[in-house]
Amino acid sequence: MTQEPLQTEKQKQYAKLGGILMLSAWGIAMVVSSFLFLYVGYLIDEILGTTPNIMLLSFFIAVGICIWKLYTEAKKRGLDL
Repeated sequence: MTQEPLQTEKQKQYAKLGGILMLSAWGIAMVVSSFLFLYVGYLIDEILGTTPNIMLLSFFIAVGICIWKLYTEAKKRGLDL
């Protein structure tokens, strides 16, 4: 009889840990993609001589895409963020 409540308690702990890991992975993805898009935008700006227009545009595109993907992932999982 004591096995069932213990099992559900462990499942709750794993569910909380999974949510934390998902959010930290999205944070890392947002930082990496932001820097990648900034760098690519910087290179394009250097070629075209339009500093910092494309760099800033690509940065905001990267952040917007990450937020949109995070929202769709949270909606799919049914998390209350």
